[in-house]
Amino acid sequence: MKDRPRSRRAAPRTGTSEPAISGPSLDIRTQSRRWREVADLRPRIVAAVEAGLALAPVKTLPGAELSLLLTDDKRIRIVNRDWRGFDKATNVLSFPAAPPEKIAASPVIGDIVLAFETVAREAEAEEKSFGDHLSHLVIHGLLHLLGEDHETEDQAERMESLETAALARLGIADPYAGSDPEPMQPRPAAKNPETQTAP
Repeated sequence: MKDRPRSRRAAPRTGTSEPAISGPSLDIRTQSRRWREVADLRPRIVAAVEAGLALAPVKTLPGAELSLLLTDDKRIRIVNRDWRGFDKATNVLSFPAAPPEKIAASPVIGDIVLAFETVAREAEAEEKSFGDHLSHLVIHGLLHLLGEDHETEDQAERMESLETAALARLGIADPYAGSDPEPMQPRPAAKNPETQTAP
C-alpha cells in the first residue's frame, strides 16, 4: 500500500521484520491497542502466512516483503473509502505490490490491512474463535496479493478451496462448510484496480 493513513507514524510496533521459515520478510504493525489482547498473535499470523504460501499456486521470492497493518474500523473505513470507493469498515484489505503475472519475481508481495472490531464481530456472529477467523482472513488477504480473486463463481470456488486446504494445515475447520454461497457483488471503480477485499 503506497498511501498509508497519517496516524500510522505513531503506531506502536509489535515484532520486527524477520523472515518466517524460508518465507517472506514479515512486518507486523498495530494501530489499535485491542490487537495486544490477542494471544499468540504473531505466531498465529506467521503460521497462516506459511500455510497460505505452501498451497498458493504462485511461489514468491524467499525473503520477499509482506506487511500487515492491524488497525481498527475507523481507520480501515478511511482506507476502504479512499482506495476502493466504499465508505464503510471491512474485515480485510489487500494491496498487491505487483500485478499477478509479476508477483513471483517481486521483492515485495504487498500489504494486508485488518480491522479488529469487524474481525471480532464476524467471529462472534459465525460462532468461530477470533484466532481461527483471523487466520482465515490472513490467508484470504494473502491469496489476493498472489492474484487470486472471487469475482466469478469459478474464481470463488478455487479461492475457497485454497483457503480451506491452508486452514486444514492449521487444524482449522472449513469456514465455508454448510454455508450457502453469496452472490458475487460487482465492485465500483477503484483508484487502485489491484486492490482486493474479503467478501
